[in-house]
Amino acid sequence: MNAVSSSLVVLPDSPGGAALLPRVPYQRPSVLFHSSGRPWLAGRWEPGDIRVAIAGRARVAVFGFCPMPVERLTARTACLRTAADADALARVLPGSAHLIASVNGQVRLQGTLTNLRRAFHTRVGPTAIAGTRADLLAEMTGAGVDEDLLAAHLTQMQLLPPLIEQSWWRTVHSVPPDSYVALAEDGTARTVRWWRPPEPVLPIRKGAPAVRTALREAVADRRPTNGRLSADLSGGMDSTTLCFLAAEHTPDLLTFRCTEGSVVNDDPYFAAEAARLLPRAEHLDLLGDDAPALFAPPYSTADLEAPWATTRGLNSSAHGIRLLAERGTGLHLAGYGGDEVFSASPGYLHTLIRRRPITGLRHLRVYRALGRWSWRRTLAGLASRQSWGGWWRESADHLTDPLPRRGTPELGWADVVRASPWATGDALATTRRVLYEIAGEATPLAADRGQHEALTSLRAAGPLSQQVQREYADHGVPLELPYLDDRVVEAALAVRTADRFTPWRYKPLLADAMRGLVPDFILDRTTKGDYQDDDDAEAHRHVPDLLGYFADSALAARGLLDLDALRAALLEPRLDDEMEAHLETALGCEMWLRAIAEARPATDRRTHAPAP
Repeated sequence: MNAVSSSLVVLPDSPGGAALLPRVPYQRPSVLFHSSGRPWLAGRWEPGDIRVAIAGRARVAVFGFCPMPVERLTARTACLRTAADADALARVLPGSAHLIASVNGQVRLQGTLTNLRRAFHTRVGPTAIAGTRADLLAEMTGAGVDEDLLAAHLTQMQLLPPLIEQSWWRTVHSVPPDSYVALAEDGTARTVRWWRPPEPVLPIRKGAPAVRTALREAVADRRPTNGRLSADLSGGMDSTTLCFLAAEHTPDLLTFRCTEGSVVNDDPYFAAEAARLLPRAEHLDLLGDDAPALFAPPYSTADLEAPWATTRGLNSSAHGIRLLAERGTGLHLAGYGGDEVFSASPGYLHTLIRRRPITGLRHLRVYRALGRWSWRRTLAGLASRQSWGGWWRESADHLTDPLPRRGTPELGWADVVRASPWATGDALATTRRVLYEIAGEATPLAADRGQHEALTSLRAAGPLSQQVQREYADHGVPLELPYLDDRVVEAALAVRTADRFTPWRYKPLLADAMRGLVPDFILDRTTKGDYQDDDDAEAHRHVPDLLGYFADSALAARGLLDLDALRAALLEPRLDDEMEAHLETALGCEMWLRAIAEARPATDRRTHAPAP
């Protein structure tokens, strides 16, 4: 394994599980034991990454950030008689951490509700095991890449559950974030759902105080054990809120912002105004010209679990992290997840207008005026009874159609996406098959359309944000994302969707929750920064580098990417948002395949099956 970030394997309390300890792919892994004396957890972690409570034959480990005192954790562990009893602990566990339990021979592993911390399981011979990284389990079993998922991702870059939640390694299975995997002594594994989202019934005046408490505690609990506390200060509501909450207990924190911008982006102005109101903080400004440009080489990653998502700014991000490390940052806060928790598309109107028609019509009038929607298309969108599975089938059927023209109401289950122009016929055929398979099993995550969208957005944000966390960890800087804490998410989901999402205000629930703690000019902001003009210019600057990198493409060797089509698209005068997103996806997939080939040289490069 070449990943630097902490990870572990969970072994069942059985002779078969104990026999697998030597196969954990770390030299001299750290090991914790079941009450029977057999190995339970094996992997690599720093002392502060894991906390263990022991009470009789019950053991509980929290792996990640969890501020619950060991005494309280031990008291709750003493109440466990079966692994299923840990449901009660999972419902109150603060922070963001894996929960692992070993109780009377039963073993349980779960991640977090947003997929920021994920769980996986697989079989090694007759024995089921689990772990926190899919590539770690794949290395233990010799599992190969899921080529179907690779084709689908390259073709239509759909970052929605359940597609984004699948493991990228065949025979390694992901655990849904609302479930845990139970390992039995007989070598079997089963997935058990333990959590359901709250009904969104609270008015904002009743729900905002709970969000305020949860988010304030989430930030207050996060303090570095070594070094100083730093936080992003982009000027947006999410990151700026975290800075002011952090300054309550660490007024001399280090804020970090990149001062690049365009004429349509006013983030720098709001960041500068916020910085003036944090007089004891040190402010680190990274000038846009000082960092590597977007899409600049080198193109590489050491993370083998999944293709990297945010490839356009990978080198620029690494440059910023190194600056934080040089200034002694021991813990960094960022606002990832804030958009997914507190904002949404107008799709929530589909449910709202049926349950509260007067309120729904008021919202609809504003959205229609802002988007210049025609009444005919608007009424057709609202009248549609298409299922969640039907949306996936329609995505497959119209994969190569043009995107809907401007002014089309955004009232479907999710944003419409189309195939990349460089996907081959084989890639398209595979993608359609994958989407049809998903359509046959897809069920909404909530009855309320707005709640469903919030859950899909959150469950998609987790894996992407996890990659960023690992990037920070690889540079020695722990990254924490309070908006993706389970307790923060639950508090927000309990508020009515019509109060959380409105056309009149930007992130009204966050604004009401933070009133009095964060300056009004931040909470009342109505704009969101846009860097698209800069992205387009920087992407064009590095088209020769990109074409040179793809000249010997692993994707093309697999028959998934048409190099001529890619070249033609990149040489167009302008790359729109959709094209840049497809380019970022293709680059991530290409980097991932090359990293696997380098890390696993004994693997056949066409099939990724173990070489004879």
